[in-house]
Amino acid sequence: MGVSPGARPAEPVIVVGAGLSGIATALGAALHGRSVVIFESADQVGGAAAFSGGQVWCGANPVAEREGIEDSLELTERYVRAIARAAPEVLDERAMLRWITTAPKAIQHWEDVGAIRWKVIPQLADYHDEADGALPVGRYLTNELVDGSALGEWRQHLRVSPYFPVGTTYDDMLIKGRRAAYVDDSVEDEEVATHAGVPAFGVADGVRKTGRHRGDDPLTFGTGVVASFLARLLKEQHVDIRTSHPVTELLHEDGRVVGVRADGPDGPAEVRGPVVLATSTYDWDPDLVREMVGIEPEDFGSVAPESLRGDGIKLARSVGGAVARIPATSVPMLPGWRSQVGTGYGYGPEYAMPHSMIVDARGQRFCNDSYWVDIVAKTLDPDDRHLPFFLVWDDQHRQKYGLAATPPGGTYPEGWVTSRPTLHELGQALGIDAERFESTVAHFNENAARGEDPDFGRGTVTYVNRFAGDPGNKPSPVLGELVKPPFHGLRLKFVGTGIGSSGVHIDGDGHVLDTGGEVIDGLFAVGSCAALTTTGSGYNSGFALGRGVTLAYLVSNALGGAPTP
Repeated sequence: MGVSPGARPAEPVIVVGAGLSGIATALGAALHGRSVVIFESADQVGGAAAFSGGQVWCGANPVAEREGIEDSLELTERYVRAIARAAPEVLDERAMLRWITTAPKAIQHWEDVGAIRWKVIPQLADYHDEADGALPVGRYLTNELVDGSALGEWRQHLRVSPYFPVGTTYDDMLIKGRRAAYVDDSVEDEEVATHAGVPAFGVADGVRKTGRHRGDDPLTFGTGVVASFLARLLKEQHVDIRTSHPVTELLHEDGRVVGVRADGPDGPAEVRGPVVLATSTYDWDPDLVREMVGIEPEDFGSVAPESLRGDGIKLARSVGGAVARIPATSVPMLPGWRSQVGTGYGYGPEYAMPHSMIVDARGQRFCNDSYWVDIVAKTLDPDDRHLPFFLVWDDQHRQKYGLAATPPGGTYPEGWVTSRPTLHELGQALGIDAERFESTVAHFNENAARGEDPDFGRGTVTYVNRFAGDPGNKPSPVLGELVKPPFHGLRLKFVGTGIGSSGVHIDGDGHVLDTGGEVIDGLFAVGSCAALTTTGSGYNSGFALGRGVTLAYLVSNALGGAPTP
């Protein structure tokens, strides 16, 4: 399906991938007078960004400034350096500085050209609120409400997040708690959404409602951010968006990338021009998962679209592009589970809710099990791995919060959750050291009753407490005893989110580098297929999208012949 391709004398800019960074790059290039062809392998646009929470992280941004929030580039740099200390050798200093100094300009630019109207996500603190340079609010941006009608016929081709209650807002989630926002919509809302052809997805499982109301189509979170940029792109005449067109080959002549070959419904197509890789990462390619994070299929799944199969990485490698690796302990993955319906995977805040904990096969806790950053780092510690690992909870948790598609007080599908009348029996059924498990729970309960976790710091991360916990639970939004039978558990998987951290090696301006560190002419990368050497082993929610829209700004300026910002 195309959008008024038109004709211009110069070769078009070729964008591989129609996620947020690809759409933004296409818009920027079009605004500079270039024609653009976007090749998207899937039949929908939006990629992993549309499935996300739509958090765009930017330090010292103009949106926070106009809301009276104080920040600076100095504080931003201090924060990024502080959280990247675990593996400083993988932090690209020049790329990091290029990003943090350019990002505020990019944020302003995209608003100035009408691509989005930003707002600060309220009350959301930096992940690592203990780190030097952290702020309690102001660096997370998302979109104001955008109505789906702005997309016209492209509305039906936009991915809608199954993981966030699209149509509600962060304000709602921070009042209710994230899990409550998933299940509080009315049956009427679900019927309206289904009648309109919008999937009334669950938390990765088919029951989460869109939060829409009669007579309008409000889009929020990642779906809304993508929709906002897409609506603006559709106003440009010389843009051709080709869905169901996977790029199969980069054309390479005399050391320079000069175009692509792609498959499509009407057969192969060849287009010549500079190429921008804007795909996401490798979640659905088990060989790349094994290579990049060292996890076997039994312990890994993904909530990203199944079109994410490492295409950008493979294409870059085919012309000599290098791959940069970030330690697996720093990759943004979440503890999740096999879906209750279908063959997919799910995740949600339930692991951070009161009356639950995570243990290994030895029956021991080993991390701050409400905080995915610590869960990943400790579980995949190369000197002390904790796979397999398990989520366990009591019946208070079931009654208050439910799990995935099972609502509060509901019954889990047969064979999906293991339930037993005692902790000892649950441990035996899951293959956990039952005696040590009982001891672990007893020790946890003593502290949880006081709202404390002196062992691993559960309840000390402001971001988690505000975004993932139960704001009505006292004395802590993430701590509660496991005392009410029956007791429940399941084996967890690490669930990728389309941000693999390791990937194509680029410089700070988005040029793809070869194995010798030299620029490959005619080839750029702006999506999550590009390694996050910009931030190294440090990660904060919103880094990927923040870097994506910044690289889109830089690369589209370069391809449009604009002065270097």
